[in-house]
Amino acid sequence: MDVRRQATDGGMAEIPGASRSNVSGSNSGKLSKLLAGLLVAVSVVILAWFTQMAWGSLTADSAVKSKQYQAVFLTNGQVYFGKVSHVDSSYVKVTDIYYLQVQQTVQPKDSSAAAANNNQQVSLAKLGGELHGPEDVMYVSRQQVLFWENLKTDGKVAKAISDYKASGQK
Repeated sequence: MDVRRQATDGGMAEIPGASRSNVSGSNSGKLSKLLAGLLVAVSVVILAWFTQMAWGSLTADSAVKSKQYQAVFLTNGQVYFGKVSHVDSSYVKVTDIYYLQVQQTVQPKDSSAAAANNNQQVSLAKLGGELHGPEDVMYVSRQQVLFWENLKTDGKVAKAISDYKASGQK
């Protein structure tokens, strides 16, 4: 931008006190604001990317403690205990599978509800001995899994599995 005014004779004259640096200073101010805005935008994008990487790094596979057993709770109410070895968007792979089996007497001596509950025995059963003879691996649809959790090694189920294996039953 030219810092001159038009003189009455048609020529151009300098405006007293005005300099080219003042005019270019306003342009550099706009440029500085533009660069600052751009720097903020880039910083936000980089921060968002790092945040996504940090939170996104916790995957279902990485949350599985491979040395422990997991309980897998299904939408139909069944619970399986085993080693979750692979989780993806379609399936959860479970091996070394156990489930709870409730056994109750057919003719309880007392017909009250409290007595019926006392006649139930819960035991841990190993998958594979059923009539249809399944292998000891299960691929469960992710849509059927409500949630899963790592079991403590000193919990009742983990101890029952350990005792089962120590007894030589397989």
